[in-house]
Amino acid sequence: MKTIVAGREPVTATEFIELALGIDLELFTGLATESPLERAARLDVAHEVLADLRETDPETAAYAASLLRTLPLKTQPTSRRPRRTVRRPATTGGGAGSAVAA
Repeated sequence: MKTIVAGREPVTATEFIELALGIDLELFTGLATESPLERAARLDVAHEVLADLRETDPETAAYAASLLRTLPLKTQPTSRRPRRTVRRPATTGGGAGSAVAA
């Protein structure tokens, strides 16, 4: 059986929540790549939407408020390259160049 919300079929759980509740999750959670200026603008709009939601739908407002407390993972690339480790083959002994203690 397919789950259809508002005439649309959500593909992911996030899409289902957005369609069912009528809120944009990214508005409340943000993106890991947003700049401080973008974050400030997004939070201003999110607080205005949250104020409206508190008047019309307190349960959805409580969920949206909890989303504001979540932080996206920081995935911004750094200028450093990751350290590479070199795997050396294990020595089995008895080969040329191996020392034997007497």
